[in-house]
Amino acid sequence: MDNADTQEKTGLGNYFVANYPPFSAWKPDYLADARAALAKPPRADAPLGLYLHIPFCRKRCKFCYFRVYTDKNARDVEVYLNALTREVELCSQQPVVGGRSLQFFYFGGGTPSYLSVGQLRSLTDRLRNYLPWDHAAEVTFECEPGTLQQHKLVALKEIGVTRLSLGVENLDDKILEANGRAHLSHEIYRAWDWIQQVGFQQTNIDLIAGMVGETWDNWRVCVQKTIALSPDSVTIYQMELPFNTVYSKELTVGKDGSSPVTATEAAASGVADWPTKRAWVKYAFEEMGRAGYQASSAYTLVKDKARCRFVYRDSLWHGADMFGTGVASFGHVGGVHVQNVDTWEQYLSLLDQGQLPLGRALPVGPKQLMIREMILQMKTGRLDGAYFQRKFGTDIFADFSDRFAQMTAAGQAQRENGALRLTLDGMLQVDRLLPAFFEPEYRGTRYT
Repeated sequence: MDNADTQEKTGLGNYFVANYPPFSAWKPDYLADARAALAKPPRADAPLGLYLHIPFCRKRCKFCYFRVYTDKNARDVEVYLNALTREVELCSQQPVVGGRSLQFFYFGGGTPSYLSVGQLRSLTDRLRNYLPWDHAAEVTFECEPGTLQQHKLVALKEIGVTRLSLGVENLDDKILEANGRAHLSHEIYRAWDWIQQVGFQQTNIDLIAGMVGETWDNWRVCVQKTIALSPDSVTIYQMELPFNTVYSKELTVGKDGSSPVTATEAAASGVADWPTKRAWVKYAFEEMGRAGYQASSAYTLVKDKARCRFVYRDSLWHGADMFGTGVASFGHVGGVHVQNVDTWEQYLSLLDQGQLPLGRALPVGPKQLMIREMILQMKTGRLDGAYFQRKFGTDIFADFSDRFAQMTAAGQAQRENGALRLTLDGMLQVDRLLPAFFEPEYRGTRYT
């Protein structure tokens, strides 16, 4: 089997490109740069957002690679929420805020909907004192179906949530159970009925193509059932196996623990290869297209492009500042990437001392900022050459002519009127294509 064939197997490691330069380049040595960026006034053209990490879950999904906890009691949760409030307070005092109001606010996890109504109201009442979101263009809240009740959804709307995202992933109970999901299908339908009754500006359903045990028959049914639910948008991720998941650990059983299994061994475990997952996502895009949905990105379909907005996504992909708050959370301020410390004890300890819980950082130069925006915006399926010329003084189509030529020759993209548009084939494998645009020192390095 040649190298190209091997790469098409689902091996261990990150596939999804979420940032640039890769996280493995972020170091504690650069924390002075992060603190300096926080102490400067903001760039005039940079909106400000807030990401709030709620790291609690009923169960840990076998494919999950986030910092989450399933063993914390009510007192632990309260301690964490107090620390999180303190962190937001400290962020609000940084000169980089510069009087800016929040353009977007994202409750992510973990499972934000794990919190009780009382905990949510107490938390958000306190946060409003420091970084209010009354005029934010978008407030997103992630939910796990089994943690929802109708009164909790009413509270979320009253808190100001505009975009509710439901982590469905699949609608087959056997697959949900096999992959360690906490909910079952009846909880999805119950929660969806309540969501429709309460009414939010935008509702999203998350699916994952290629969960362990997935088959063509199951996937077709899953897509048709999702269409029947008729959410405003559907986000579809292709299953990957980062190194710190339950699945990745199960795949190394019997080995010395230092050498990951090969892609072939991972595939033998029941994980679909990338061509199969791309075929499943292509089926979803085509079927949802027939139902009136349009592609908004390589992962997202929307019913109404004029009404459905993704402020969090589009702001970050166009260079916004964002405070990433909570244990292990990622952010970007003033041209510097930053991540919080990644252990519970460190996080609480630093905040007890009145310090921001910064763990590692990376100052990003002008060329890297340009590449970052270019590769992230490529995920929307379109690159506007004039935007990069105006913002960075760069002709991206000349600077990266060889790589764009390879994409067009392969049928993955088309040039049109000063822009580049990805074909469906290009969209389906965009994360596989992006590393070719990395600077040489970051190609082939570990992503995280």
